[in-house]
Amino acid sequence: MTEDTDTEVVVSLQEALRGELKDPMGEVYTDAEALFTAAEPPLIAVGDIVTYHLIEADHRPDVALIDGQTKRSAIEDHIREAIDAGVFDREVEVANAAAGLSAGLLSALATAIDAAGEGESTVIVVDGEEDLATLPAVAAAPSGASVVYGQPDEGMVLVECDDEIKARVRDLFERMDGDDERLWDLLDG
Repeated sequence: MTEDTDTEVVVSLQEALRGELKDPMGEVYTDAEALFTAAEPPLIAVGDIVTYHLIEADHRPDVALIDGQTKRSAIEDHIREAIDAGVFDREVEVANAAAGLSAGLLSALATAIDAAGEGESTVIVVDGEEDLATLPAVAAAPSGASVVYGQPDEGMVLVECDDEIKARVRDLFERMDGDDERLWDLLDG
């Protein structure tokens, strides 16, 4: 795959669908230990602050997606240092545009989830934004897995990857602009 293909936006979120993503997709936690106790492996974290809180509670996610930002501002140095401290077995860099999902991000996520099944942890460092990565993480995660993402000013949302939530995500992908068939091909590896 070429670099141009990796950065190509496969699907993008149009304005009309944004409201559907405002409500949490699962239970909201403010305590990382309580969240981890409720979570089932593999644990996939989307966002720098969520990843940081899990690491600080000695619960490294199996897969983490970070972009060095929180609420459109750069994360603080101590957060970056905690995540960069050799916590993960692998680090992968991808580019991803705002309100979209790139081929590179989707492929890296699928590979990282497969690696998690073999006991290898991965941090995916996104040049751009990882905000929509929760959706393909839920779609690609095995049934029973846990995806965690931040809900601004509320806490961490724990999504239990069951058939109902996967169907909701599939419906969203089908209504997004772009090529949802290609998205599924990339997530299936």
